[in-house]
Amino acid sequence: VLIVDDSPSVRRVVSGQLRDAGWVAVTAKDGRDALDELNRLGRLPDAVLLDVEMPRMDGYELLSTLRADPATRSLPVVMLTSRAGDKHRRKAADLGASGYLVKPYQPAELLRTLRNVAAVRV
Repeated sequence: VLIVDDSPSVRRVVSGQLRDAGWVAVTAKDGRDALDELNRLGRLPDAVLLDVEMPRMDGYELLSTLRADPATRSLPVVMLTSRAGDKHRRKAADLGASGYLVKPYQPAELLRTLRNVAAVRV
């Protein structure tokens, strides 16, 4: 799972929770870093957890970029953000997000969501 968030503490906590649940976590600090990481990995992750507000390239820009590329169009992307408003949820859904979780989130809900979106792709 690629975790894209500008907060080092969020990346660390989420990575630890995913590792404890048996996932391999890779992190990026913003959208541009995430694109670099996707190129470096050599294969697509099972899913992306994506924050909305980040420097250089925000989550909406990255999601749009991923959906515009045939190679990443079907990559599951779950927004993981503090933005709880309907406007933000609608924008993410319109851009093709696979899921939307609001911080603070329940770890069990995060894992359930990841299992569901990753299973759809398999």
